[in-house]
Formats: sequence, structure tokens, C-alpha cells
Amino acid sequence: RMSHAYLFTGSRGTGKTTCAKILAKAVNCLHPDNGNPCNVCEACRSIDDGSCMDVLEIDAASNNGVDNVRSLRDDAIYSPSQVRKRVYIIDEVHMLSLSAFNALLKIIEEPPEHLLFILATTELHKVPATILSRCQRFSFRRISQEDIAARLQYVAYQEKIELEDEAARVLARLADGGMRDGLSLLDQCASATTGELTAQKVYACLGIAGIQDCGKLMEHISHQDTASALKMVSHYYAEGKDMGALMDELACLTRDLMILKTAPKEGITMLSGIASDRQAVSLAEVFSFGELVRILNLIQQTVAGFTRSVSRRLDVETCIVNLCRPELTLDAEALNARITRLEDQVKSGLVAAPAFVPATVTEEASAADQIPEPEPEPELPKLEPDEAWDEVCQQVAKEIQPQWRNVITNKEAVNGYFRGPQLFVVCNISFVKDIFKDPKTNELVARKASALMGRPITVVVTDDASAVSRTGDMETLLRFGQEFPGIVNFK
Repeated sequence: RMSHAYLFTGSRGTGKTTCAKILAKAVNCLHPDNGNPCNVCEACRSIDDGSCMDVLEIDAASNNGVDNVRSLRDDAIYSPSQVRKRVYIIDEVHMLSLSAFNALLKIIEEPPEHLLFILATTELHKVPATILSRCQRFSFRRISQEDIAARLQYVAYQEKIELEDEAARVLARLADGGMRDGLSLLDQCASATTGELTAQKVYACLGIAGIQDCGKLMEHISHQDTASALKMVSHYYAEGKDMGALMDELACLTRDLMILKTAPKEGITMLSGIASDRQAVSLAEVFSFGELVRILNLIQQTVAGFTRSVSRRLDVETCIVNLCRPELTLDAEALNARITRLEDQVKSGLVAAPAFVPATVTEEASAADQIPEPEPEPELPKLEPDEAWDEVCQQVAKEIQPQWRNVITNKEAVNGYFRGPQLFVVCNISFVKDIFKDPKTNELVARKASALMGRPITVVVTDDASAVSRTGDMETLLRFGQEFPGIVNFK
């Protein structure tokens, strides 16, 4: 028995429109086989090649007005000319306007006997309840990675493409449950490479890091090895890897580690495959749950800022530095990450309290048995940042991009020193130097500093703190020359 209206819902690439066409053939087939279309009769062949005028596929994204639906409603009352039932397949039906939905409502509720509606959508929540209540709804689930990989192997064999098993699994993972996406990725990789399509060729063609590389980057973050992590990011950038894809992989791996921390045994079957199972289990033991939550939030904030960013590379490098060095920020998340990491280390025995040693050394101990402590080396005088610099930082932080605010106000990363008409910005990290050398940021700092000091200020960005000291010595010498012109002569 057939209904008068169906609603197919599910994620992209799961076969909604394809099944709608199969259903259209099934209801019009002249020689059905247990309800399945025969694919050889005149009706099936005309629907397959698109020549059947009674089976119409409509894109609601480009025909979403009330006038389009009224035209459809006026044509739908006529009997089909070639097949038994006139079928309207409305794809992405959620794109219809509210007035268009209202115009469609009456004919869906009481259609003629010869009419069948098949609606397809990826966003069910945007379809009005009045439409949902008049349709039979079928939810299409995501296809498993095993089924997608097997199908890709079959297609590759039919197309004479040598596809490695590991490469098929990578493509299936990237397809995210959509067979259409998997086939598109296979087509893209096969057309760009020669010979056997391996997993490494898939990584290179699609511009992603790969299983081993992504896990290695996360290992550097776990060891708080900022230099090695930034070196890997620079290598990816030089090879043309997509920075957005790199962030997505790190987010997926972080999600896998959170699952393993929550369900160590059952979580193995729920991993996304970004890293090998052994590597994921090893990483899950290193990170605390608080650290993983902080990592995931930082990655999501970085990705959200890509749309208004000038340099994605700079955003990713800033994110990596913050991931490796939680002490750069003093917010609740960073503190929680550091505390939970220490708690996990204490529980596992990696960090132990110092053992108690009783004071048994007597006064008779010979001085010769005592190892003399080396004299401390004299400390060099440290530069003290001007108080005005803190005020400049606070003013600049209000107008700079959100992901850079914690960095520019961190005194371990950058400090400022006023010397006459100049403001020396001394950066201890290379990417922070790039931030302040950006013309927009440089102009913003100069404007805020000039307003604060009441005179024009020029911003000098450097990573050499001694340049500030040399400038201070020169100013002293100049004042000495002005006071005693007979001793020092300056031209």
C-alpha cells in the first residue's frame, strides 16, 4: 500500500534522492518483481534517463517562492500522460518559504489519486509541523565506515583503480557516513594520482595530515613541546596542507581521547580513526579530562575565527602555543587543566611527595665531607616595563582579535618600554612578534600609546631586549652632552 506523501530525512549523501527515484520507478513499473522495479520496461527506462514528463525533480533551494508552488499545484491536478502516477520529488524542502509551505499544505493533505509527493531534507527541524503530520517520515542513517569502504573497493575494481585497503578506510572515514562524499573523494584522488592509490597519496591529494602525523602533533602538545609542535605546523603549511582540515583532525582526535577517558573499553569501537587505536589509548593516559575540554574549546574558537581572520596560519600557531603552554592564560579553564593534570600524575605515581629525611648529620661532620655550593652568578639587571605599557595593553586588547588578547597581555610573551618618542615592544616568542609587526596592530598600539602619553609615539617591535638598554644609554649620553657641551661635542 502506498501513501500519498513521503518525507525522507537524513544527513547528506545517504541516498534520499536516489531512493526517491527508485520509489518513483517502483510505483510506475509495468512489471514489478516483488515490489521492486524491473529497470527494463519503458516506464523504468524513461525515469532513469530523465525523459519521463510525469516524474519531476524540483530543487526547493532555487524554487522556494509561493509562485513556484502555486504553479506546481496548478499542474499537479492533470492526469499523467506516460505512467500511472505523477511523482513530485522536492529536494531540500526545508528551503521553502513559509508562504510556499502554506500553499503546498492543502494539496499534500488531499492530493488526487494519481499524485505522489516525495519530500527530502537534511534539516528536519525547519519543516513545519503541519507538513510533518501529513507525510510518512523515513529517517536515513549514516552508512557505516565498513560498508562505505567495501563499496569503494567494488567501485574501484569496476573502474580498474588499484585501491589500497588502508586508503579505502581513510576515504570512508572522511566521507562521514555519506556514500556520495566517499565516491567524490575517490574520484578526486584517482584523477590526481597514478598507480596504486595508497593512504599516503590520499593524504597528499586531500591536503590532510594523516594518522601518524596528527597523533605525533598531539604527542608534542601532551609533552608541552612548543617548538616541535610549531615545526610540524610549519611543515604542513609548506606542503600546502589545509589549516582548517588540521584543526578538524585535532578536534576529532581530542573527541576520541575524551571518549576513551570516559569509556576505556567500549570507546575503542567509537573512535573516528584519526589515530591508531594503540596511539589513541596511549595519548588518553597522558591527558587529563580537564585538559581535553580546554583543548577542544580552543580549537573550536580558532576555527570559528577563520571567517574573519587575515592569516589562518597565524591563528593556528597561536592556538598551538596556547595548547602547549596553558600557563600563558589564567582563566578558569587553563587553571583547571593544569590542576587536573597534576592530580592525574599524583594518582598514577608520576609525581610523588618528597621523602622525609631525618636530620642525623651531627656537628662533628667534617667540613671536608661537605660539598661546597657554587657561588651564584651575578644576575644581570632586568628591564622593568613601564606602568604605562599595562594601560596600553588593556586598551589594545579591547579592539584586537579575541584569540590574541591573552597573548599580548602576557608579560612572559611580550613587554613594552617607553624611551622618549619611541615605544619598544620586546617579544619573547616569534609569532607574537609577527602579531605586533602587522600594520593594523602596529598602528593600533601607536595610536593608543600616543593618546596615553599626550605626544606622538613610534612603535619599535624587536626581540632583542638589549636594544632598549642601548637606547637608554644613548639618551643618558645625549643629556650629558647637553649639560656639558665643552666636554662632549655632538654633530
